Amino acid sequence: MTAFLLIAAAMAVVALVLLTRPLWRAPAADAAEAPARSPTMVAALTGFVAVIAIVGYALVGAPAALDPSSRVARDDSAAAAQIDAMVQRLATRLKDKPDDVDGWAMLGRSYAVLGRHGEANAAFKRALALKPDDPALLADLADTMAAASGGNLEGEPSALLARALQRDPGNQKALSLAGFAAFNRHDYTTALRHWEKLAQIAPDGDFTRLIAGGIDEARRRLAAAGGASTAASTTAGAPRAANPAGPGNSVSGIVRLAPALAGKAAPDDTVFVFARAAQGSRAPLAILRKQVKDLPLQFALDDSMAMSPAAKLSGAGEVIVSARISKSGQAMPQPGDLQGHSGTVVPGASGLVVEISEIVKP
Repeated sequence: MTAFLLIAAAMAVVALVLLTRPLWRAPAADAAEAPARSPTMVAALTGFVAVIAIVGYALVGAPAALDPSSRVARDDSAAAAQIDAMVQRLATRLKDKPDDVDGWAMLGRSYAVLGRHGEANAAFKRALALKPDDPALLADLADTMAAASGGNLEGEPSALLARALQRDPGNQKALSLAGFAAFNRHDYTTALRHWEKLAQIAPDGDFTRLIAGGIDEARRRLAAAGGASTAASTTAGAPRAANPAGPGNSVSGIVRLAPALAGKAAPDDTVFVFARAAQGSRAPLAILRKQVKDLPLQFALDDSMAMSPAAKLSGAGEVIVSARISKSGQAMPQPGDLQGHSGTVVPGASGLVVEISEIVKP
């Protein structure tokens, strides 16, 4: 270990010299003439240095890291740290590029995944100020506003959804949320209208099966109240749109909690479900946030849940799907959290079973 520390110290000095060399020059005269550095290249180099440092120590300085279960746990920690770092970098970059509407939208979605709904609301509002009445942004803002108020879609969230559907009647997120809002206020006819339209245009998969369940329940309640549905049937065999993303852009399956750990999780504890590349960077390629009360959970992860346009599920050769129950609600794993992982699969895989059966150790 002493030899490793000496080598690591020497490498750190060399890295510090190389990384700070541009700062040796007098900046005052050259700053205006210096070419702008590529943010993509800077991010790539930063990620490369971090990954080399972490992997180098793990494999050389910690022989226990060769144990597969230890390596998976470390990968999750690294992935969570990368989420926080990516979000912070994006927030910092937007201070210098306040007119980047796509950047504000991505920041809002990142905050929403992390459960920081107040910050997500602020980011979506900045994006809407630059691109008013954008249906996707309106639906995203309605979603985070509802999440911040315990899932209540009444009031301003419903008004935002109405604006989104006025601009784009086929916006799938707005249709889904507007259907839930109508269902919750016992307006089953309106809920059916939104959900049946959604079922016609959404790609086949777990999501449409969930919507079909909502449609059946809304019909049952409408019939019990003496009403009748006049909307078109959405049973199997009805025409649906083909999946524009392609079959290799998603993974789906079910997350369940092992019975032995059922007593260690509260209904409101946060559940993170995410996919990462089996090789290379451990940054999440797609991530979903739910609660323990939603388990067992039918999930579908796809490119629309990417944290970065440059790192999407469809671009990975093989992926691993992980699920973690976080009592703190933080993306970074904490001792006492519960977790589970799938095996290695290719994008497009379905029917996965991810069982949360491990306790994160200190």
